[in-house]
Amino acid sequence: NIISSSLQGTTRLPVFSMDGDYIIGGVFSIHHYIHTVKHNYTTMPEPLRCTGSIDTRELRFSRAMIFAIEEINNSTKLLPGIRLGYQIHDSCASVPMAVQVAFQLSNGLDPVFYTGDNCSQSDTVMAIIGESGSTPSISMSRVIGPFNIPQVSHFATCACLSNKQEYPSFFRTIPNDQFQADALAKLVKHFSWTWIGAVRSDSEYGNNGMASFLDAAHKEGICVEYSESFYRTDPRSKIQRVADVIRRSTATVVVAFAASGDLMILFEELTQKPSPPRQWIGSEAWVTDPNMLRFTLCTGTIGFGIQQSVIPGLRDFLLDLSPTEVAQSPVLTEFWEHAFKCRLGKSEKVVLCDGTEDITTLQSPYTNKQKFRITNMVYKAVYAIAHAVHNTVCQKTNSTIHLNIQIYELVNWQKSKSGSIELVTVGLYDASLPVGQEFHINKNITWVEDSTQVPSSVCSDSCPPGTRKVLQKGKPICCYDCIPCPEGEISNATDSPDCFPCPKEFWPNAERNICFPKPVEFLSYNEVLGIILAAFSVGGACLAVITAAVFFRHRTSPIVRANNSELSFLLLFSLTLCFLCSLTFIGTPSEWSCMLRHTAFGITFVLCISCVLGKTIVVLMAFKATLPGSNVMKWFGPPQQRMTVVSFTFIQVLICTIWLVLRPPFPLKNLTIYKERIILECALGSVVGFWAVLGYIGLLAVFCFVLAVLARKLPDNFNEAKLITFSMLIFCAVWITFIPAYVSSPGKFTVAVEIFAILASSFGLILCIFAPKCFIILFKPEKNTKKHLMNKNQY
Repeated sequence: NIISSSLQGTTRLPVFSMDGDYIIGGVFSIHHYIHTVKHNYTTMPEPLRCTGSIDTRELRFSRAMIFAIEEINNSTKLLPGIRLGYQIHDSCASVPMAVQVAFQLSNGLDPVFYTGDNCSQSDTVMAIIGESGSTPSISMSRVIGPFNIPQVSHFATCACLSNKQEYPSFFRTIPNDQFQADALAKLVKHFSWTWIGAVRSDSEYGNNGMASFLDAAHKEGICVEYSESFYRTDPRSKIQRVADVIRRSTATVVVAFAASGDLMILFEELTQKPSPPRQWIGSEAWVTDPNMLRFTLCTGTIGFGIQQSVIPGLRDFLLDLSPTEVAQSPVLTEFWEHAFKCRLGKSEKVVLCDGTEDITTLQSPYTNKQKFRITNMVYKAVYAIAHAVHNTVCQKTNSTIHLNIQIYELVNWQKSKSGSIELVTVGLYDASLPVGQEFHINKNITWVEDSTQVPSSVCSDSCPPGTRKVLQKGKPICCYDCIPCPEGEISNATDSPDCFPCPKEFWPNAERNICFPKPVEFLSYNEVLGIILAAFSVGGACLAVITAAVFFRHRTSPIVRANNSELSFLLLFSLTLCFLCSLTFIGTPSEWSCMLRHTAFGITFVLCISCVLGKTIVVLMAFKATLPGSNVMKWFGPPQQRMTVVSFTFIQVLICTIWLVLRPPFPLKNLTIYKERIILECALGSVVGFWAVLGYIGLLAVFCFVLAVLARKLPDNFNEAKLITFSMLIFCAVWITFIPAYVSSPGKFTVAVEIFAILASSFGLILCIFAPKCFIILFKPEKNTKKHLMNKNQY
């Protein structure tokens, strides 16, 4: 039951159908898009359905098939006494829908799946007409081929379908693309175009047709600048890329081997931002499509079309649509409502169709007043099948139909007096005539921009300065590329065969025809980044001075005295130097600034960390001194504290001195980071010396952090170990992060990273250690008492 329900749910009703003794299937791209189905693999997927507006030319094809079948049924000579029927389906111009329709037509005509012992006795279709496109036709042929169901296409021109081993039951009433590709190559050669562009549909039709054309063009000595493929469902970015290739190209002539539905998308993109004038050369699939004539940017297009024919009675049949007949067909209803902007049936919000609509007034491919081209191929396909049935059923062999596939019409898009574009036949191409005589042009051709002069599209223009000539392999010697000079090289003459490099400290201009001195880059006071860092540096120094002033003003207060005022003032002095030392990193690097920046930074930071370390030790010793019988403070009084700071700082001074004596930092023009500019920076001289300075700072910071952690839970409010712990945590985090950032930052940003680390760690120290005390001094004076400080857990 589940299987039968599934199969019944996927059965599609034909858009047009009629019973008969023999049924002919029809598949046309009446819509050009298919509804996208999202599969969640938990529920039955939705049935495939078509979306978008109706392609009225394809609707005309389907109606022409009905006309031909009715004409045959009324004939007394062809299939007398036999009635043909039809089932016409919409493939949505998509492979999935075409395959589903092919399975349905080959499985039988009953829409019911029989689950009992008696299978359906309904016959399959005797033949199928369609599809219009080569890709869906290939998919259909692979489905119906094993069942030996003939497929006769009116518009699938891919030469690949001529392979009878792969497609044994495929036939067509239109020439394959090999004839058209050869004709297009000879057309390009006829007008002396040796440099062209090429675009194609990314489908069997476009890819195979363009491959045949390129092969023929190569034999004619034609050079192709580019060959781009796209499809109507590609993302807009790809369509834009193809459009940009056309806009940037030097070829005036563009050959398009594409389906009209695909090329319409590209033309819409080109309309939004027009390219320079291009002479378009079109294949039959789009150049004779009336829907394409609305693109005025393609005025002057020339191409090939199937010869026009007159089919007596067909135009009257197409126009003989009454509202009653239209209402019985969903497709005709959709066509009618869209054409006349009204609704059939009951509706309160839109205009109703009142029966006065006149289809003869429509300007549509369905009502096109020109002679028939592809429509005639549909008509011939029906008759080809009918003659085959006649020869088989009536046992006669003298019923034949002749198909002339060697002559094309040369058509031209010309502006009419009303300003609209119309399709004009200006000549013929007959492949059976001798070489050089295939074209017979009997009318004036309108070229791109309404010109009467044949546009020029030579293989190559002269190569300007900044480029060099490179002959294209396998192409005529007149075809060469103008290759821009490589990075760092120029050419200053027209048609220069070679480029030569600029001197070491020079770089080409954008045109690559002159060498200019490379710009020198460093972190300066004139750029935004330098100004911001300098402002923070000066601001930090001012903050440290202001904090020192506050402490000096309240130097007799309990909170200042409880936190070792001497080390606090020394720490604030060192922080001031830390903030100011970052200024040595900004500006033009020189010998003295390179040596000063790293040594000043290393020494001032060690002085700073030594002071913090001393304060931490004081906290620990102060707690030990409160224990009975302890005299530890006499071993770490003010003289010992000063000696500790001096000793730790002296070690860093010694490291810096050795560094400066052996291999000091020096200014360097770095030419390797960027090819087009010079980075003026301070080379480290000794990498070991630089990392020794940083390593020593890190060692003291870690040691201070460990002691602060040990002292953070000691009693009394004067205990600032918690603040020191947090400040050292920030300090270590900043400098641990600094290492990978410093190594990976290019050019002047290396200096900026180092300055940022200096400022961030300095601000971390001053804010964590001094901000709470200043807050109490200035805003909470009631807490600045000895009694309050002796209480526990203030910070």
